[in-house]
Amino acid sequence: MHILHVVGARPNFMKAAPVLRALSVYPKVRQTLVHTGQHYDAAMSDVFFRQLEMPAPDCNLEVGSGTHAQQTAAVMQAFEPALLDRKPDLVLVYGDVNSTVAAALVCSKLGVRVGHVEAGLRSGDRTMPEEINRRLTDQLSDLLFTPSEDGNENLAREGIDRSKIYLVGNVMIDTLVRLLPKAEKSLPSSVEPPYALVTLHRPSNVDDLDWLRELLTTLADLSARLKIIFPVHPRTRQRLESLGDMPTRESNSQLCLLDPQPYLEFLALQRHATLVITDSGGIQEETTFLGVPCLTVRDNTERPITLTRGTNRLVGRDLKRLRNTAEEILGVGPKTKQTLVPLWDGQAAQRIAQIIVRGSTND
Repeated sequence: MHILHVVGARPNFMKAAPVLRALSVYPKVRQTLVHTGQHYDAAMSDVFFRQLEMPAPDCNLEVGSGTHAQQTAAVMQAFEPALLDRKPDLVLVYGDVNSTVAAALVCSKLGVRVGHVEAGLRSGDRTMPEEINRRLTDQLSDLLFTPSEDGNENLAREGIDRSKIYLVGNVMIDTLVRLLPKAEKSLPSSVEPPYALVTLHRPSNVDDLDWLRELLTTLADLSARLKIIFPVHPRTRQRLESLGDMPTRESNSQLCLLDPQPYLEFLALQRHATLVITDSGGIQEETTFLGVPCLTVRDNTERPITLTRGTNRLVGRDLKRLRNTAEEILGVGPKTKQTLVPLWDGQAAQRIAQIIVRGSTND
């Protein structure tokens, strides 16, 4: 059986790595890894592959950046000949980036079976490109691997045959569980607890420059109470530079802007944080598992289980609420106990591999 994996951005790497590893123990399974190059920085991508112990991609389509339409179309054009050349029995796509839906569309047109890892997540907000990607990919997929029960319910509500849906758990937690011992030793030498960790990259937060300036002011205010560590996404750095008043170590030693961090270093930053402020979906999950309080600067989340079973709170674009909730958490102190979500046990990839191999045997 030949399985082709498609990754397009770093969040995909953390999801694909355990699945590649789990399938590698089956001697009759051959695997191919295609990197679309949707987000590609040689230094960061290489270190992620190395830290995650992933094989080098068999090919990089090098599609690069562009508008959502341009990027999706570029992936489709580049992926089609790669798919025709390799003739896999199953293509696995991950998450909700443009590469995910583009690869699923090509497979659907050519009659190649698709499995979607991290299926069924819904924010209900169709202004988010990721929400459109998730919904379309799920409709096109033959195997849908969900991280939590709400994913199954969403898919069933949308009319997807329940026989295609498999509740397997969260593959990102597989990677976290395996690499957390290494991450414990990887905290950047320039960082000492206690601190709050901040990540921001979504257009709704970083493209509105007036809002971004106010948010930065709020973070500067909070830094008077607790040091803030802010690894800055390239997109966010561009916007901050356009403001012309980015904080520096000289102007505010408590608000520290860092370059993007490799996986192990960033996981260490999460593990030792008193508080995390983010707009990332994956970080909502990781902080839930780690038991670290998380404030999500969004009005909605496609991962509601992190609200009901985890440590996540939505604060939206309400800066007063962000400040007050952060102060409340700092007054109570951080949680240190891991939050147990069903099947977030480090074994999701093994369950995926078993389902795929069992299905191929039954065909």
